[in-house]
Amino acid sequence: MPGLVSVPTPPQTPSLPYGSNANTIKTPSPFNSRTRQGKTPEKTPTHDSSFENPDLGPFLLKVARDTMVSGENPLKALDYALRASKSFEQCSGLGLEYVMSLHVVAAIYCSLRRFEEAVQVLERSIEVPDPENGSDHALAKFSGYMQLGDTYSMLGRLDKSISCYGSGLKIQIEALGGSDPRVAETYRYLAEAHVQAMQFDEAELFCKKTLEIHREHTALSSLEEAADRRLMALICEAKEDYESALEHLVLASMAMIANGQDNEKALTVFKSTRGDNHPSVASVFIRLADLYYRTGRLRESKSYCENALRIYSKPVLGATAEEIACGLTEISSIYEAVNEPEEALKLLQKAVKLLEDIPGQHNTIAGIEAQMGVMFYMVGRYGEARNSFESAIVKLHSTGEKKSVFFGILLNQMGLACVQLYKIGEAARLFEEAREILEQECGSFHLDTVGVYSNLAATYDAMGRVEDAIEILEFILKARKEKLGTANPDVEDEKKRLAKLLKEAGRDRTKKGKSLENLLDSNSHRLKDRIKKLSRFSFKT
Repeated sequence: MPGLVSVPTPPQTPSLPYGSNANTIKTPSPFNSRTRQGKTPEKTPTHDSSFENPDLGPFLLKVARDTMVSGENPLKALDYALRASKSFEQCSGLGLEYVMSLHVVAAIYCSLRRFEEAVQVLERSIEVPDPENGSDHALAKFSGYMQLGDTYSMLGRLDKSISCYGSGLKIQIEALGGSDPRVAETYRYLAEAHVQAMQFDEAELFCKKTLEIHREHTALSSLEEAADRRLMALICEAKEDYESALEHLVLASMAMIANGQDNEKALTVFKSTRGDNHPSVASVFIRLADLYYRTGRLRESKSYCENALRIYSKPVLGATAEEIACGLTEISSIYEAVNEPEEALKLLQKAVKLLEDIPGQHNTIAGIEAQMGVMFYMVGRYGEARNSFESAIVKLHSTGEKKSVFFGILLNQMGLACVQLYKIGEAARLFEEAREILEQECGSFHLDTVGVYSNLAATYDAMGRVEDAIEILEFILKARKEKLGTANPDVEDEKKRLAKLLKEAGRDRTKKGKSLENLLDSNSHRLKDRIKKLSRFSFKT
């Protein structure tokens, strides 16, 4: 969400602000009468004639604001603000000056991270003004709702935050009309709040309204339009509308260039403020690369990957290893998608090297090693694939994550690598453990679990445990019929496998299992197809 700005000392006749944040304060916050543990509760006298001086309230409010801005003593600032509100209440009653003092009190509470108390103060501030009494009252009520929405957002209560912004929007539209540029700012607030809540259809609706108003009131290719289109690109990408996302990013870039914000390359949105080699610029390039890949424009996709890699090779001072490693991992996924697994592997290896000496990165490294295992498998380097999967499993085990779906999938993948290395006994143990985890986490009929069953049946077949293989295949056939329907090709495959095993078992129940060499020679194509199908898991961190 956009940040809040500090509140000026309230003027006698405030005017309606440009946007929702014009009269809210960064890190807003409210108050209540509860005693906080370890702190002396603020005391506000019920009546004191010294508060009846009409000059006292404005003076105390200015001192409170100056003290808060200095950051030296926020509790002292809170005391000044509370006394100011008491003075306004006693001198002029519950008027607009009193409301504005409550906004300042709330802001100070938020700076102290006492958000619940801030909520109570802001709810009080909303009760006082009546928009029917003029634009000043409308402004005060609107500002209270928007500041309250920001406070709820800090508490993680996005539903309440969105509701407050909506209430503020209604007041603003009644006072200004539906096409005022300041209304566009509130629409944008709501769009960003809905994005935060992952309500992308609602976010798109509000962002479109923002674009419409800015097109009406600002010049073509304005900076306001660029900001709107970047947000719309994010929303479209989240909705998997990649063509529209790319279009909005291109238009945003053109607007930036038209305003002299980016003179060298399109779409490096943050260059002017953060420098050419900032990781945020690289992240924009990566997003563009992904969008170009998804729209089939592979040359442009690879070009943006290379731009991002140049930034990561010479990052600015202060760029963290975690940021760079994350970026390298994302680029590797694009190289994998365009069928350049060796390049993807190199990037993943660099990412691991960046993180290996940083405490608390075991899970992240495990995820990267899992991706490396997939890459090694794709290029036929099965021994290295097995080692990568094993290293990832050991790290996850050490951090206590040994019963997750991801852990089960890793065991399955390591088992597949073991099959290719003719380590059938080890593969069986891995598949059995994977089956146990996925049964517990996903259920017996989940397709991931069924996939492990299928691998285990093939392994039992290779070991001569035909009856065990038949039992599993009968269950698989039932599961696939339930999930996929009888006409699905996978169901037909399982029928054929089961029929073959039944025929073999009926022909010679006492026959020993096939030798490992003969089994893999005769079934290499079947196993490869099965491995290929089951190894298409995403291991992105």
